[in-house]
Amino acid sequence: MAYLVNFTVNGERYSLDVPPYYTLLRLLRDRLVLTGTKNGCSAGECGACTVLMDGVPVNSCLVLAPEIDGHDIVTVEGLAHDAQLDPVQETMIESGGTQCGFCTPGILIAARALLDRNPHPTDHEIRMALVGNLCRCTGYSRIVVAVQAAAQRGQVA
Repeated sequence: MAYLVNFTVNGERYSLDVPPYYTLLRLLRDRLVLTGTKNGCSAGECGACTVLMDGVPVNSCLVLAPEIDGHDIVTVEGLAHDAQLDPVQETMIESGGTQCGFCTPGILIAARALLDRNPHPTDHEIRMALVGNLCRCTGYSRIVVAVQAAAQRGQVA
C-alpha cells in the first residue's frame, strides 16, 4: 500500500506515492536526489539528517514520508538563493567551522532555524540550538563563532 503525499521541498511542489514505512530522509536522498541531508545514525541521535519542516528542525530519519503531506520542507540545498549562500553557510566556511563536513548540513539547518526565531542569540542559545547535532571534528567553538558572525551579518542586511 502506498500513500499519495503532496508537499513542498525547497520551494518546489511534489506529489508522490510513498510506502508507509518510507522515511523523509530516504525520500529526500533516494527519490528526490537531495543528498546534502546525511544519514548518520538512523535513530535521531546525531542530527546529520536535520531538515526544516514548516520552519522547525526535525530529524528526517524519524519522520515517516506520509507525515509530510501538506508540509513545507527545507533541506541544506534550499538555504542558498539565487547562487548566493545563506549567511550561515558563508560564515561556516570563513570561520573554519567545517572539517569532514558530514555533520555540516544538519548544523546549518539548526543554525538557520535558530536565527530565524532569534536573530540575536547568545552563545548559550546557540549551543542549546545545536545540542542535537553531533560533530566529531571541530569541537564546536568555530561553529558557534560562525553562527555569531551570521547573526551579525543578518543585522547589517
